[in-house]
Amino acid sequence: MRVLYIECNMGAAGDMLTAALLELVDNPQEYVHRFNHLLDGVEVELSRTEKCGIYGNHISVKIDGQEEHEHHHHHHHDHDHDHGHHHSHNDMGGIAHVVYDHIDISNKIREDAMQVYELIAYAESHAHNMPMEYIHFHEVGEKDAIVDVVSVCILMDALKVDKVVVSPIHVGSGHVHCAHGILPVPAPATAHILRDVPTYQGNIQGELCTPTGAALLKYFATEFGKQPIMKVEKIGYGMGNKDFEQANCVRVFLGECEDETEDIIELKCNIDDMTSEEVGYAFDRLFEAGALDVYTQPIGMKKNRPGILLSVMCQPEKRDEMVKAIFKHTTTIGIREQSFTRYTLTRENHTIETKFGLVQEKKVYGYGVSRSKFEYEDLVKIAKENNLSIQEVRKQLK
Repeated sequence: MRVLYIECNMGAAGDMLTAALLELVDNPQEYVHRFNHLLDGVEVELSRTEKCGIYGNHISVKIDGQEEHEHHHHHHHDHDHDHGHHHSHNDMGGIAHVVYDHIDISNKIREDAMQVYELIAYAESHAHNMPMEYIHFHEVGEKDAIVDVVSVCILMDALKVDKVVVSPIHVGSGHVHCAHGILPVPAPATAHILRDVPTYQGNIQGELCTPTGAALLKYFATEFGKQPIMKVEKIGYGMGNKDFEQANCVRVFLGECEDETEDIIELKCNIDDMTSEEVGYAFDRLFEAGALDVYTQPIGMKKNRPGILLSVMCQPEKRDEMVKAIFKHTTTIGIREQSFTRYTLTRENHTIETKFGLVQEKKVYGYGVSRSKFEYEDLVKIAKENNLSIQEVRKQLK
């Protein structure tokens, strides 16, 4: 299983993530060339810089010859809301227009970029108590931010990893200046994006994690935590703009992780003298006792009696408990045991916000596949409340 581990000991920003990921691809200059042709007037430059004795990639993005970064990171933009018409793309509609009509990227990357922007817009609208369509991205509607987001989406697509693990995120401390005045760190929108994500403040003054950085990490992370056991093939360093006493960089590790396998026990017995109600009752008790799966198959038995074959799957450590439960809740007098190796996809549940409220989404991935589906019980609830069929609910949630 290909795994990407992202270490955010100094937070993250879009340009730092782009710079770090560029160290993992085979032909970084080709990607930089591509980033330079994403939008008119955008100039992306890749250079090597040093922080605290470590060398890594640094990305600078110039718009019409001007470097935007200093503003971008301190949220110094002071356009008023009524100046919005100078920037055709600093609301959600404008950004969608740029991403869909003006940038030459695949539909998958478009979708990724728009979902990242939706996380930001949702957080901004929540933080400033305004509807999403009125949100003007003072800090993240500029062309450089669009290039940051799209660049990371392009690189993530190119790396084709099965799993992305992100470390707890250092958000910085103190305060930031932004269009609305002086705000605490993390800025409210960043804090909103990073709900459910492990974060910490530390003692470095300044905004280490920008809303764009937060949204990219939140969108692409399959899980948060420490580095998994992996054979690392490549390491990348993406340098920030400011200098602190600690090396200001995002570090990324690309490598292989074992796919998940486990040993499993299957216990079986033949039964010809239980009623179907009693079998149903036994099912519930066996699941309660910790069975991974319980199922029956019809079989023909001695004296031409129809019967059932009961199979119970469980973890090896539950074996004794299961055997006791089977003898207690069925009429069998003998149980057979077999050991198997089970290959499993990694499973994850996410809660996503939809127009129908919160819905559980179940994701599975590994062995080169990944799929997701909505929790059936949630679909049933929505279908009943809105007088829709399950298919219609699925379609509307797409």
